[in-house]
Amino acid sequence: MNLNLFAIIDTILIFFYKITGSPLLDYFIGTFMLAFICAIIGDIIFFTGKKINGKYIKKMTTEMNQKEKLSFRAYQEGDKAGYKALNKEATEAWGKNFFTMAAYSAGMLAPIPFALGWMDTRFSEVKFLLAYPFSLIFGDAVGYTFTFIPIYILSRIIFKYIRLYIFKKD
Repeated sequence: MNLNLFAIIDTILIFFYKITGSPLLDYFIGTFMLAFICAIIGDIIFFTGKKINGKYIKKMTTEMNQKEKLSFRAYQEGDKAGYKALNKEATEAWGKNFFTMAAYSAGMLAPIPFALGWMDTRFSEVKFLLAYPFSLIFGDAVGYTFTFIPIYILSRIIFKYIRLYIFKKD
């Protein structure tokens, strides 16, 4: 990455980690804001991919539905061979559609490695001590990744409701 671009991004992101002056509170505010930014960028990637490939997705969905209807009709008519052949085609179309949508959904997670990479440059030495019984499961201390993941999940939930509110259909 261009060093100047990294410096600009670093300056913007670290701002969120210096809001209140309380190190622990600022860490959680900053991490929430970073996770929220990841949620926004992830949605942009997801919806851009769907928009660019909208015709292909619609074609796949239509093909899947048609094959499903034809196989069901063959089953109702007692055409076992036709049903098996059409059902196989419907299953293949469904699988293509499923894995295409899974790939788009994975795009929502694309910003996370970059966020964690940036956090590593700033917080690799930060450890959170865990009390019993959590220390039995996770060890005596955890790092930034352990805190980022649940905060990211929370930010996605909050962002979902904000997005629904902003783009609600009246």
